[in-house]
This record gives sequence, C-alpha cells and structure tokens, in this order.
Amino acid sequence: MFDTILNNAKLATLGDVADILLVAFLLYRLMRFLRNNNALKLFQGLLALLLILVLSDAMELHVINYLMETVMQVGLTAMVVIFQPELRKMLEQFGNNKLSNLLNPNRNQREKTADSVILQTIEAVNSLAWTKTGALIIFQREDDLQNIINTGTTINADVNAELLKNLFYNKAPLHDGAVIVVNGRIAAAGCILPLSGKQNISKDLGTRHRAGLGQSENYDSLSVIVSEETGAISLAEGGILKRHLAPETLQRMLESKLIPEEADKKPGWWERVKGMISK
Repeated sequence: MFDTILNNAKLATLGDVADILLVAFLLYRLMRFLRNNNALKLFQGLLALLLILVLSDAMELHVINYLMETVMQVGLTAMVVIFQPELRKMLEQFGNNKLSNLLNPNRNQREKTADSVILQTIEAVNSLAWTKTGALIIFQREDDLQNIINTGTTINADVNAELLKNLFYNKAPLHDGAVIVVNGRIAAAGCILPLSGKQNISKDLGTRHRAGLGQSENYDSLSVIVSEETGAISLAEGGILKRHLAPETLQRMLESKLIPEEADKKPGWWERVKGMISK
C-alpha cells in the first residue's frame, strides 16, 4: 500500500497539488459558510439522504432508490431557494471584493461591524451608567460560548444601543442575566454565568461583578459591567477586573481587544528585507 502511495506521489504534478489544495480550501469555506448560517444540520440531512441513495442503488431497492433520487432533486432546488440571499452575497463578493477578502471574508465582515458594535455598546453603557442601571455584556472571542448562550433567551439581533438599554431596564424580564455578543450580534440575553471563585474580591462587588469576573476566568471573553449601585463601568478579562473606567477608556480597550491588527497592515517579508538592507 505504501509503495502504491509513493508511486502515485511521484507521478503528482504541481497542478495536481494545486488542484487538491483548492478543493480542500473550497470544502473548508463551504463548511464555514454552512456553520455560520445555521445550515449545518440541513447539510448533514442531505448527506444522510445521499448515503441512503447510494445504499439503495447498491442493494437494488428500486422503489426507495427512485424516491431518493426525486427527493435529492427537489432538495437541491430547495437549497438554492432557501439560501438565495447567502448565495447572492457570495457571488457579489467574487465580483466586488479583493482576493484577500475572498480568502478571508470573515475579516472583511469584522472590519465592517466591529466599530459599529463598539460605538453602540459605549453609547448604551454610558447611558446605563448615568441612570445607574446594572448591565453585564459578554463579548465572545476564540472560546465558544454556546453552553452559556443556551442558558438564556435567544435574541439574534444587531447590537443596538436602544436594544441594550431595553434589555437591562430594571423591570425587563431579562435584565438580571448577561447579554452575549457573538460576531457582532446579540446572540442571547438573560444568560447565567459562572461566579468567580476568588476569595479576595472586594466586598462591595455584587453578583453581577462576580459573574463577569468568573466568566473571564473560565473563557477568553470580555465582560463589560455596569454597577447598579454606583454606575461605575468595569471590564473583566483573564480573571482581572478593571474598575471605574471612563467611556472613552472602555472604547479604546474594546477596540484593542476586539479589532485585531490585520496582517496586511504589517510589513511583509519583502518590506522587512528592504528595511534590513537599508539599515
């Protein structure tokens, strides 16, 4: 077997390697697209139908095979109809975006939404602090927070200052829990967070601060907290709580944490080589 693999590898050309890498990349982008658009379960269902189609053909189950062929034809048409907006968006990217954005469309989307999300958050936090309305906003980063999201109520809405203020209004049903922000959208509200286990926490900090701090101890997310007693603004990250922040300071901190420095803003290898030569 290894000899066969080695012989086939010797016959491979650069075109074959490029072909395999391109197919792998397209499959990867397809899986990311399906996952980001909540279509992974539908895709799994189609794979199951395809498996049944193959098995029914191999076992000569003619009626089931005929039914599966019909279902697959209708299913493919239904997918085009259901995901028409997403497919149109992808085609528009091929027509309008640069190659770097095609290779990483999430970066392009992040650049478009991150500033707006932060500005809307700061506007809401500033208002909540002024009225001494308690708030707890969690920003997901690398760690998946789906188990935390499942403890609350699904919102799935754009980050909007008025919406945030309404969610934390002290007579609103979800005001006691946390709001989870994922990929620039409010995923859920009224979520329950793990409390911090630290013993040296200041006694004037309530459950909201302990929850925000505990969240930052267990995940790499950011916790923005507004005190209900004093209106003070805090930020928890990595088990460290920074208190009494001005809105402008919080904005700069969120920008530094949620808007990573893009690779194309850094000098490339050729620029670094030229810099070394010039020195």
